[in-house]
Amino acid sequence: MMSRFLRTSLAVGVPLVAIAALVLPRALPAAAPAKKSLGFVITDYNLAGYETKYFDECPEGLAIGNDELWWKALSPQDRDKLTNSGLIEPVDPPRRPTAALRGPNKEDVCWNPTITKDPPLRVIKGKIGRGFNMDGTEDGKATANTCAHEKFTSPDGSTKVDNQMYRILGCIYGWRRGNYMEGHANRERRDSSQGIILVDVSDVDDVKNDPSVTVTYYSTVDLLQKDSGGGILPWASYRPSDTPHYGAKAKGKIVDGHVIAEPVDARLPLFGNNVTGDMIYKGLRLDLDLTKAAPDGSYSGLLAGYRDFENWWDYIRKIEFLTVTGQWSCPAIWVASQELADGYPDPKTGKCTAISEAMDITAVPAFVVPREARTAQAQGK
Repeated sequence: MMSRFLRTSLAVGVPLVAIAALVLPRALPAAAPAKKSLGFVITDYNLAGYETKYFDECPEGLAIGNDELWWKALSPQDRDKLTNSGLIEPVDPPRRPTAALRGPNKEDVCWNPTITKDPPLRVIKGKIGRGFNMDGTEDGKATANTCAHEKFTSPDGSTKVDNQMYRILGCIYGWRRGNYMEGHANRERRDSSQGIILVDVSDVDDVKNDPSVTVTYYSTVDLLQKDSGGGILPWASYRPSDTPHYGAKAKGKIVDGHVIAEPVDARLPLFGNNVTGDMIYKGLRLDLDLTKAAPDGSYSGLLAGYRDFENWWDYIRKIEFLTVTGQWSCPAIWVASQELADGYPDPKTGKCTAISEAMDITAVPAFVVPREARTAQAQGK
C-alpha cells in the first residue's frame, strides 16, 4: 500500500528520484581497512658471528681457559695435592671453584678481574662480521656516541658492520656456534618459559610493504605453549608483563617482507645459565625476515644494539661457574672489553660504556594480548 507521504508527493509533482533520495537509506562512507598486528615470541638468540671451518678468524687460536691458567701457575707438588694426582677433573669440585681463586690473597678473579694480570684474550682478527652499521660510518671513526674502532665487512661485502661483542667472544670455545654457553641458555628459556622476549608489531596495513609500523618489546607473564615433542607452538596468545621498564616502542617499517625497527633504548628480559635479570641496550634495532618460515613455523632475524657494559659484566661474573665449560679467563675478557667497547663514551673519562652486539634470533608467531585489553577486562568493561 502506497504511503500517504508518497501519494501526496506524487500528487504535487515531486519527481520520483527526489522522493527516493528522501526515503531510501543513504550509503555510508567505506570504512578504512582495519590495522593489523603481528606478534612473536623470541626464545633463542645467539651471538651473530662469522665462523670458518678451520678457525681462520682466530689466527692465535682459541682463548686460554681459567683452569689452564690456574694449573700452569701451580708447582708439580701443588698440582698433585689439589687435584688428587690429576684425578679430579677441571669441571669437578673442589678444583673448579678453587681455580677461580687466583688473586694474590685467593680472591675470586671474576668478581675482582683487575686483581691479577692474565695473558691477553685471543680475539677475532678476521675482517668479516655480521650485524648492522650502527654508527653510520664506513671506517669506525669516533662519533658523538661511539669510540673509534675497527669495523667488520658483511659476508656479501655490502655493509660495514659494528659487532664488537663478536670480536671479544668469537674465539672463546664456549661461545662458538653450537657450543654450551648459548645453547644451554636457549634450552633453559624454552624449558622454563623465563626470559622470553615478546615482540608486537602494530599499525600494520600491509605485511609485505608498509612505510610505518610500531614495534614494541615486552616480556611475557605466560608459559610457552608447546607440542607433545616440546616444540614451541605458533599462534599461541601471550600477555605482556606489567613491569614498567619493559615496553620500549620503536618506529619501524616493513620492506619486502622484512620487519625493520629503528633504534630505541630498551630493556629486555634475561634468563640463561641460571641467571635472571635484564639486558640493557641503547639503540636496539631489529630486522626480522618474514619471507621464509622454518618447518616449525618460526622466522629468523637479527637483533642488535649497544649493550651496557656494567649490565653485561654482571652476567659474565655470575656465570663464572662455567669458565671451565666455556674456556675463558675473566681478567682477560675484562681487559679486552674495556679496550674494545665502542658505544656511548663517558662524558668525563671518554671511555666507552657499551659494546656493539648483534644476535641471531628465532621468532615464533604469536598473538600479543594488548595491555589495554587486559586492563579493560579486569575492570569489567
